Amino acid sequence: MSRFSVVDATSQSTNSTPQVIRRCANFHPSIWGNHFLAYASTPLKVDSDTEQQVQKLKDEVEKMLTGVSYNPSEKLQLVDDIQRLGLSYHFHGQIYEILRDIHKISIHSSIHNSDLYTVSLWFRLLRQAGFNMSSDVFEKFTNKEGKFNKALASDAKGMLSLYEAAHLRVHGEQILEEALTFTATHLSSSSLTLTTTKLSPSLAAQIKHALSQPIWKTIPRAEARHFISLYQQDPSHGEALLTLAKMDFNILQRMHQKELAHITKWWKDLDFVTKLPFARDRVVEGYFWSLGVYYEPQYSLARKLFTKVIVMSSIIDDIYDVHGTHDELLLFTDAIERWDLSSMDQLPNYMRYCYEELLNVYKEIEEVMTKEGREYRVDYAIEEMKKLVRVYLVESKWFSNNYTPTLEEYLAIGLRSCGYSMLTITSFLGMGDVVTKEGFDWISEWPRILQASCIICRFTDDVVGHKFEQERGHVASSVECYVKQHGVSENEAYVELRKRIVEAWKDINEEWVEPRDMPMTLLERVINLARMMDLLYKDSDGYTHSGGTTKKIITSLLVDPIPI
Repeated sequence: MSRFSVVDATSQSTNSTPQVIRRCANFHPSIWGNHFLAYASTPLKVDSDTEQQVQKLKDEVEKMLTGVSYNPSEKLQLVDDIQRLGLSYHFHGQIYEILRDIHKISIHSSIHNSDLYTVSLWFRLLRQAGFNMSSDVFEKFTNKEGKFNKALASDAKGMLSLYEAAHLRVHGEQILEEALTFTATHLSSSSLTLTTTKLSPSLAAQIKHALSQPIWKTIPRAEARHFISLYQQDPSHGEALLTLAKMDFNILQRMHQKELAHITKWWKDLDFVTKLPFARDRVVEGYFWSLGVYYEPQYSLARKLFTKVIVMSSIIDDIYDVHGTHDELLLFTDAIERWDLSSMDQLPNYMRYCYEELLNVYKEIEEVMTKEGREYRVDYAIEEMKKLVRVYLVESKWFSNNYTPTLEEYLAIGLRSCGYSMLTITSFLGMGDVVTKEGFDWISEWPRILQASCIICRFTDDVVGHKFEQERGHVASSVECYVKQHGVSENEAYVELRKRIVEAWKDINEEWVEPRDMPMTLLERVINLARMMDLLYKDSDGYTHSGGTTKKIITSLLVDPIPI
């Protein structure tokens, strides 16, 4: 039996009753069931002994950071370990001061004369911190033709460090383009020098993981879970740092489980599974998306609001993409434009359920924002939701008319319909004082970094979800548009669209380094959303088809604690 089908939207009591045929994607049910409801009764506060132990370990790590005995190279290594272990939010001020000081003295520093590993680590950490570093520091590792010296291939640790640094390249940095090609080739090839070098299990595992998921494109929480196990294998690991990382991970995990229990109960009470059976039941995956955007304790409210909006927008997406007729979607779009409960009287029942709960979610947001004196934020969020359904309606019209636009025409709509503009503004709602009205004005004007994030989202989704969506019946994606416009094969279209994703990452990297338009705290939400696409949609649509890799990642972050 095909996984795709059509269903009758009406039962015909007479021959004159029109028959409406709807698409049906046969999305698989939630793989989590009621699992996370069990965490509702889990105590959130840690016991006093654990609290004291954590504080003692934090004090010890802080002394390591401020210790005068560490040279710049040792400080860089410590900072890298802290960041990758997921602990940097505890030591943000100290880390920034260390990197700022290293940046100031780096022109006269011995780091310039260091080995490939240290120079690459220095470059990556400073660029990750937003400092505008020159890639000329790598010239000493190249020959007269600008190619990297082949002898470097035997330095596995240095090659990995250079590979990671190359992902922060911006436009025009040919030396880093060469670095990425050179390192990726040697790190992955079974016939070159590297594979004959004896590697530690930890380094071998790091190389394998990095080739799939480089640090710069990984959400911090997933990197922490992965790196803790690798760091433990390293004989030179710091015991205090490792223990703190494990304890902190588990403490945050309990907080995240508690939040998800609350959201799961809200979702179960809505009973959309029964009322809207055609739509994806992905509340856990929606929460995971929010966790990718921000995992820190101070963003608990932001995660809750973000998750509710993302799962509601997922339902709306399925109404437009899968179930609604074009005439019904005209009514639904008009109702959302009006944003008033009285507008739902004209809607079919299934749309009424969704519409009423959509307004309830934003009513809850308004109540919270009003209490905080930030009610102005709600207008920005509602306007973005209206913009989203407007472009959904355009795509519905294209589908109804079997119309394939040019790529440029498609992108004018498709970069908006990917939802990342709406989700980025939503991510700002619960972030407290770090976001100002100026920040909402800035993001509403669709700055370059947001455009790049939308390009990554749209093209990644279109490429990996292309076959599934076209089989079930879907508006032409960027793949079809490019194929038709340029007369090429689908595989050639994939290659071109992936190139544009690479270029979009360079846009993001340029906007990240100083001078920048907005505080890094806001830019990081945009980057984390782009990272979620790289993680969830690496090989397939891991949100829609949420078994396999997605389930494993969620289990590691939200189910399994780390043994201490």
